[in-house]
Amino acid sequence: MAENKLLRFVSLNREMPEKRAVTARAQDFGEIYREFVAKKAEDQAGRCSQCGVPFCQVHCPLQNNIPDWLKLTAEGRLEEAYEVAQATNNMPEVCGRICPQDRLCEGNCVIEQSGHGTVTIGAVEKYITDTAWAKGWVKPVKPLRDLGRSVGIVGAGPAGLAAAEQLRVKGYAVTIYDRYDRAGGLLIYGIPNFKLEKEVVTRRTERLIDGGIEIKLGSEIGKTTTLAKLRKAHDAVLIATGVYKARDMQAPGVGLPGIVPAMKYLTASNRVCLGDTVKDYDSGALNAHARNVVVIGGGDTAMDCVRTAVRQGAKSVTCLYRRDRENMPGSLREVTHAEEEGVVFSWLGVPKAFLGDKRVTAVRASRMRLGPADVTGRQVPEEVPDSDFTLPADLVIMALGFDPEDLHAAFGERDLALTKWGTLKIDHKTMMTSLPGVFAAGDIVRGASLVVWAIRDGRDVAEAIHRHLETKPAHALRQAAE
Repeated sequence: MAENKLLRFVSLNREMPEKRAVTARAQDFGEIYREFVAKKAEDQAGRCSQCGVPFCQVHCPLQNNIPDWLKLTAEGRLEEAYEVAQATNNMPEVCGRICPQDRLCEGNCVIEQSGHGTVTIGAVEKYITDTAWAKGWVKPVKPLRDLGRSVGIVGAGPAGLAAAEQLRVKGYAVTIYDRYDRAGGLLIYGIPNFKLEKEVVTRRTERLIDGGIEIKLGSEIGKTTTLAKLRKAHDAVLIATGVYKARDMQAPGVGLPGIVPAMKYLTASNRVCLGDTVKDYDSGALNAHARNVVVIGGGDTAMDCVRTAVRQGAKSVTCLYRRDRENMPGSLREVTHAEEEGVVFSWLGVPKAFLGDKRVTAVRASRMRLGPADVTGRQVPEEVPDSDFTLPADLVIMALGFDPEDLHAAFGERDLALTKWGTLKIDHKTMMTSLPGVFAAGDIVRGASLVVWAIRDGRDVAEAIHRHLETKPAHALRQAAE
């Protein structure tokens, strides 16, 4: 009798790929999980209950056909599994590595709710696509026909790259403009190698280039070119710049040297890992080596910072967050990794002042308690009287979130409508901004969010642009811009 390869969640326990020992992984920036072997991947995929209402799929922003590619993996039909996975996701191996599955697909897995332990969806997704790359199944994008129209995309992050691929498949000529010297945006400079090795990103961008997409690096709107010029050059323009302006706080001593924004710190570290020379890293300004590090914030960016500091050889690393563990916005899986690596979490603490003369030497903070919930449903932190405490700190990293830059100043377009938060205002039916033929997607519209949502937005806006251009004569936008 043939072995049943499905519905094995009762007989098989949940098992992740082997995690590298803390003593080894804390010394380098390599990814912390080893690869699944084929048998293990098939076994874990076979634990899927193939439920009639797949809540894993419902709670995935991309609505990935998760039960289908788990079934195909369990049956050893990996090439088909890859085809199903990539049909809804432009970067499945990226999402398999960095999505907070514990809050999305895996957190809503039916067998997890029944007490059997979730299917290791992210690890299997990564295994499928890494195998596809190794076997040569991942091919350059290839349109069936050339439509004779072009789309300019501002921003080579996940939203821009996803939109570019979808538009190219439909037959558009696509040019991506990005101000940095490498394509990938947050994927390259914001996320550390131990979560996402950069070759995973660069092979994706190289595939787009091989498919005929042009990427112009070092091209910054407002400096090397203008939005007006792009509108004249293309039939449609997509703004997918993301949000990179560090959110600040007001407190005595906040301007002391040694207090740095998270993205500046992470970018320096990622550049060093890429082989670049970074003066502020070499000088110690953006290097945690032998320092007492305090990271302020509780999101995924904060987790990236604390774990980077460990790998740089920090003397101590403390994460100061104003809520408790259960109410933090970041992935609890990332918190567990950080705790294993020696990070200390100071829950229910908020900074009140930064101490020091020529450089920060300590953070004075107060304890908090969680009061009644606000309109969002989250309990509001309240300061506990007479609860001040001090944390030694030679380096303070501010991971408080990100806001949009001044878009009117950057783009030179006062008619570009903004929301009260400074993000781009769009018609959510068409995804078009207040400028005809100019669209927007990703974090620049929704605010700082997950990479998987950026990919979803990129796919959606590609469809919106296609619908718009189908109804317009050639070069209508260029004529309107003139």
